[in-house]
Amino acid sequence: MRNPLRLIAALCGLTVMPLLGYPADKDSAAAAPCRSGASNICYQTFTPEGARGALHYYASLPKHEAATAKPTRALVAMHGFPRDANKTFNAALLAAQKADAMADTLVLAPVFQVPDSQDKSCRTPGVPAARRNDLVWTCSAWPGGAVATNDPGTTSYAALDALLKHLKQQWPSLQTITVAGFSAGAQFVQHYVGFATPPDGVALRFVVSDPGSWLYFDPQRPVPQQNGVATDWSNCDNPSTASPGTCSFVMTTPASGCPGVNDWKYGMNKLPAALADRGAQARNQYARSEVYYLEASLDSSKAPGTFYGILDKSCAASVQGPFRLQRGLAYAAYDRAMLSQNPQRTVTIVPGCAHDVACVFPNEAARSALFGTPK
Repeated sequence: MRNPLRLIAALCGLTVMPLLGYPADKDSAAAAPCRSGASNICYQTFTPEGARGALHYYASLPKHEAATAKPTRALVAMHGFPRDANKTFNAALLAAQKADAMADTLVLAPVFQVPDSQDKSCRTPGVPAARRNDLVWTCSAWPGGAVATNDPGTTSYAALDALLKHLKQQWPSLQTITVAGFSAGAQFVQHYVGFATPPDGVALRFVVSDPGSWLYFDPQRPVPQQNGVATDWSNCDNPSTASPGTCSFVMTTPASGCPGVNDWKYGMNKLPAALADRGAQARNQYARSEVYYLEASLDSSKAPGTFYGILDKSCAASVQGPFRLQRGLAYAAYDRAMLSQNPQRTVTIVPGCAHDVACVFPNEAARSALFGTPK
């Protein structure tokens, strides 16, 4: 019998390219859509152990393939503030396809649900609404590791821990899991690094891309300088090129009068109660972890496509830099100076992209960070 997907594609004037590692026969046809884009077919669910509700995620492989497909790595892509898990999933899928990584890579995108009363302020068309027995957070709480509003015993970080453990149990062949986030999803990932509890038998990697603000582990902040003298960001070369410009950084304590500059989510003071008992080890865990930074080259101004209107402009955020790219460059300098001497802790600037996960993740420049393969 002819492959039904190819027949439909032919009628529509499209070409179907087979994905590596997955036979294009009738037994795999039903799963193929999950390896080409987000749909309700790919929307899966599980309940973390001890939790009072369920967590959902898009997945490139259905559960019934656990006995046959044996992925060795997973790319878990975290959505942004609009909870655009479908768009993020599609960007991660495209990245895996362009990297020829689909043969051994499981792609996922979790969905942190919110109550119907808040859904309109952080909703993306196509992503299913919360169901009756789902874990839910508020639009602004899930990126910071807060507890679910309907389960005070489950933080968003614990929910992701449980998901990673669930993946390893379902796919024992997994050796590496990369947790990658964009925008608010990157803020989630960057904060999560120090508090993550990876499953046994898996190497955990992290990719942080274009967050609006960063978590610092002490009062020191990077200040740009030229020729040994502090200078304003506007005096630095345009960092949207492949070079980070002529400015270097000196670490200093910001002047007083900046409320909350060292409070969570910008620093380690006033940790949420659910995270407080692990705060002391977070810095060392972050320093030891495998972390990669991606920054879009055009996410460095007020221009259209940068979504500057929603960028955090509080004093605590502004001392980190004027725009997302500059904040990323500054944090990488802080990381190398204060946290980790690992030479991999650099920013990869992704050319031609503004604040758009669909541009950043599939870009060739992001390949090494996302998949550990040469650019």
